[in-house]
Amino acid sequence: MNQSKTNTGIRGTKGYAALELFKNMPITAQVDVYSYGVVLLEIISCRRCVQEMEQEDEEKAILTDWAYDCYKDGAVDALVEGDNEALDDKEKLEKLVMIAIWCVQEDPVLRPSMRNVIHMLEGIVEVQVPPYPSQISIQYSLI
Repeated sequence: MNQSKTNTGIRGTKGYAALELFKNMPITAQVDVYSYGVVLLEIISCRRCVQEMEQEDEEKAILTDWAYDCYKDGAVDALVEGDNEALDDKEKLEKLVMIAIWCVQEDPVLRPSMRNVIHMLEGIVEVQVPPYPSQISIQYSLI
């Protein structure tokens, strides 16, 4: 252990990297759960996780924050604007958004395991109401 030094830097794509990568916290498999949640939101909304926006649309610039706001306001249909197939099954849409929000929790302890994510997707486990993901948007100012 004293014979070598390894310096590592933060690696990852902007918007997909979990906050613990930027803090002095152990890195676990929960980092991948976070990234999965971001990708799930991108699939749902057909949008990138971080977008350049006009000033009037700034609240939509960070997908994870906007998705939570839509969920909280009962307006998940805004995430799939114009996608009639998704709008036909709003219950499923809301369930998928809830799962994604669980995955992007700032605190890795609050994120479900990937096994539980799969169980939620398959309907084996009931999806509980997710808490506010917290200070998610901080990570984008760090990159």
